Amino acid sequence: MSTPTATTADGAQTPATERPQRIELAISGMTCATCATRIEKRLNKLDGVAASVNFASEHASVAFDPARLGVEDLIGAVKAAGYGAALPEAVTDEDPARPYRWRLVLAIALSVPLAIFAWVSASRPPGWEWVSLVLATPVVFSAGWPFHRAAVANARHGVATMDTLISVGTLAAWVWSTVVLVAGMSTSVYFDTAGAITALILLGRYLEARAKRRSGEAIRKLLELGVKEARVLSDGVEVLVPVEALAVDDRFVVRPGEKIATDGVVESGVSAVDQSMLTGESLPVEVGPGDTVTGATVNTSGRLVVRATRVGASTALAQIARLVSEAQAGKAPVQRLADRVSAVFVPTVIAVSALTLIGWLLIGGVAATAAFTAAVAVIVIACPCALGLATPTALMVGTGRGAQLGIVIKGPEVLEQTRQVTTVVLDKTGTLTEGKMAVAAVVSARGADEERLVRLAAAAEDASEHPIARAIADYGRERLGTLPGVESFSARAGLGIEAVVDGHAVVIGRPSLLGDWGVRLPDELATRVAALEAEGSTVVGVAVDGEAEGLVAVADRIKATSRQAVAELRDLGLTPVLLTGDNERTACSVAAEVGIDRVLAGVLPEEKAAEIVRLQEAGEVVAMVGDGVNDAPALARADLGLSIGTGTDVAIEASDITLVAGDLRAAADAIRLSRRTLSTIKGNLFWAFGYNVAAIPLAVAGIVNPIVAAGAMAFSSVFVVTNSLRLRRFASAESRR
Repeated sequence: MSTPTATTADGAQTPATERPQRIELAISGMTCATCATRIEKRLNKLDGVAASVNFASEHASVAFDPARLGVEDLIGAVKAAGYGAALPEAVTDEDPARPYRWRLVLAIALSVPLAIFAWVSASRPPGWEWVSLVLATPVVFSAGWPFHRAAVANARHGVATMDTLISVGTLAAWVWSTVVLVAGMSTSVYFDTAGAITALILLGRYLEARAKRRSGEAIRKLLELGVKEARVLSDGVEVLVPVEALAVDDRFVVRPGEKIATDGVVESGVSAVDQSMLTGESLPVEVGPGDTVTGATVNTSGRLVVRATRVGASTALAQIARLVSEAQAGKAPVQRLADRVSAVFVPTVIAVSALTLIGWLLIGGVAATAAFTAAVAVIVIACPCALGLATPTALMVGTGRGAQLGIVIKGPEVLEQTRQVTTVVLDKTGTLTEGKMAVAAVVSARGADEERLVRLAAAAEDASEHPIARAIADYGRERLGTLPGVESFSARAGLGIEAVVDGHAVVIGRPSLLGDWGVRLPDELATRVAALEAEGSTVVGVAVDGEAEGLVAVADRIKATSRQAVAELRDLGLTPVLLTGDNERTACSVAAEVGIDRVLAGVLPEEKAAEIVRLQEAGEVVAMVGDGVNDAPALARADLGLSIGTGTDVAIEASDITLVAGDLRAAADAIRLSRRTLSTIKGNLFWAFGYNVAAIPLAVAGIVNPIVAAGAMAFSSVFVVTNSLRLRRFASAESRR
């Protein structure tokens, strides 16, 4: 038998069982967007590598085939490009602004007297030009050394970056002034310009580094929430072990006030758990035996014994951190134009500067000093950094703020999708309702034994994981105690179940399923079905050995926040639609209570995706909110999929946004935050493009001098990052009330 193969993006055939491995690399030495683009191109030239480099976070997200390459090859490629790379765990969490601090102090201390000598003629001592040379030299060559070092390293690879512009600009001013001074020429010197440019750009880099660090605070704080140690029960004795030593099915103790070590199920104890770090909800949640708990949440009151169900990278906290990191590493579609511009920006600026110098000398007929000043101003005022920071900083802050509010945005392309959505399709069970079904009524057929009905129905449903089945099984167990075993069982998706219990053939589900077995509900039962469904209950028929045995009505309470959530979605200009497999009467009852006008009821799981397609074919851009396995195809098919985080892993993986809290109001918050983040990105890019479009012609015309140009260039980068930081103040609907 031949080995199955898969075709990669480059057309190569690889074994289908081989999957690309994804890692994060911490990148050092980048100073502008051009650096990130260059590293990205170098990595993507490697065989089977797909890489994305984020200038703002200084990380590269790399997918590669471990059969072809190793991590050392990836790191080597980055180093060959002139930059540093390491696995994140090997990098110390150092303040990125620290390397600029002493250089900035030196530059400011020496540039101030330089400026005084140049601008205030009354304070100039004899030979002040030579004093200026002495003061400017350490500023240009010591404080400004990182710019020159990076420019030389890039030049070796035939590349020009923002550092090239800074280095050329400051060295040109220093060399010109030194030649004028030594040669005794009667023209102006520009030592103050060289010093001021260096000081202002260092100040900009320092402020930018501090702001960039703040933009990534949310995800760092999320990662720091994890527990370091756990109290594992070993033969009834509590043993303190590192959390890395925990294994699935280990039982551990959580005392009041302690964080829960990892995801698990409560085996004993009752307490209130503060989940605000994960969901954004301020009120603690009551938990007891059988309830699931999440690692890093806080046990506020009672003692709990928890059985671990997930450890390490599979925990909810680790998965959220991974998803947010991947989203921050990606690139929004609006960033592509900025990347293309950055790739050719620096060579273009150098060419414009040279033409400015030549033009002023040959065409303008002005003094060489004016021509030189204009040429240096062109080099200094240009700023591709703002273009490179516009998207990633907004993404980092927006997705980080989302994580704090229990909203996980999976990728930057999601931002574009939220802007276009016109219709939001809502699942009923677990989305609008609590998803905790309970038996509301049992109706036995004439002459049937109700206790026998409950016993057989509960035993048959005990083999199913469906919420309705669990409600019936729990009801039977509470009422009768132990239940008989099931001899055979099969589920009919969206219809019901068929089983053999104590030798009896039991069918439970929709009337259509009973009809397949030749069973018709008596008129009195059919009448009760209509009445119970009108009250909002879901009703299933029960047949035993080919005879109608009775009905079981199950009700699911609507979440207290669902009506408000629907209203908020309407306020965003979206049309809500209820999509459910439940019957039309029950669906319409729920829809009326929460304020939804359009209902698609009786939809089987495999038909949900088809309903999404029908809406799309009608011209709607569709968002889908769901939580179950049966919602996964619809979530994947929708233009925007939002999964309730309390739902299944399959639904979460199929969606674009995960609402960790399970509160539908977070869907509106997610769309608002995504739209706000996209708006911030576009505002940043408009500023960055607009700045350069306006500033470079002014410099060419000689209207802006080099010192003002340096200040404006530094300000443009700081402005973009600071504008992105405003997203940290984004408030959820709950916190605004």
